[in-house]
Amino acid sequence: MAFKKLSDLLLPEQTLFALPFAWLGVVFAGGGSARTWLLVTLALAAARAAGMAFNRAIDARIDALNPRTKDRAIPRGEVKVWEAAALGVISSLVLIGSSYLLNPLCFHLSFFAVALLAGYSYFKRFSAASHLCLGVTEAAAPIGGYLAIAGRFDLLSLALGSAILFWIGGMDMVYAMQDADFDRREGLHSVPVRFGSRAALALSAACYALALAALAAAGALRGMDRTYWAALVFVAGVFAYQQKQARGPDINAAVRRILKVNIYISPALLAGALLDKVMR
Repeated sequence: MAFKKLSDLLLPEQTLFALPFAWLGVVFAGGGSARTWLLVTLALAAARAAGMAFNRAIDARIDALNPRTKDRAIPRGEVKVWEAAALGVISSLVLIGSSYLLNPLCFHLSFFAVALLAGYSYFKRFSAASHLCLGVTEAAAPIGGYLAIAGRFDLLSLALGSAILFWIGGMDMVYAMQDADFDRREGLHSVPVRFGSRAALALSAACYALALAALAAAGALRGMDRTYWAALVFVAGVFAYQQKQARGPDINAAVRRILKVNIYISPALLAGALLDKVMR
């Protein structure tokens, strides 16, 4: 598979967006060796590749019908469904192998992670809770990074995971507003389809508020200092901007602007946490 086709299929920039969340989990757990950071990075990259590949393979028919997604690699005929599925399987094996080299808990949980990565695309076929399912899948990044060091669950790891769960879930509700008419015709489920756009915006704002509360709780539990709280204020500003954009007249243009500023959130939080660790 050519690099250009692979890039169109996997969207590697989304891996760069997600990596700081896994690293944030490592920092909150106290840091680790270079080997651990490398394995966490490999596991996260493999997980993102598996999730994107499975999603594109599973949604190939839907993507071909949707005017917004009909130009993706599989509908264009540049990548076959079986190629995407095979890439998902290979990436899943890399994830499992990396997790095995971290610790037994990460290894055992990697099979659950693969099930989420392969299964979350099906949720919109029967439940409007698909947004939260995606949030749970994304929450595995900071939780996995934390478990790679700590080797156990605790309140701090769950606070970090909850922050990503609610943020991604709330953002996905806005994202789904683009396809509400199409999803309704195709019998697909989402909050905008089930409850309407106004309710979707209200629920999205509530999820963002819960995400900020979870990030604040994680900072308090870890005893973070000024740099982390400054980063959290910045994130709150980005959240407010995203919610304002979502209430504009053109939801497609709004989503593009939301995604553009989204890339600053995880690096800001990671920088705040790292600076806090360095300055202690």
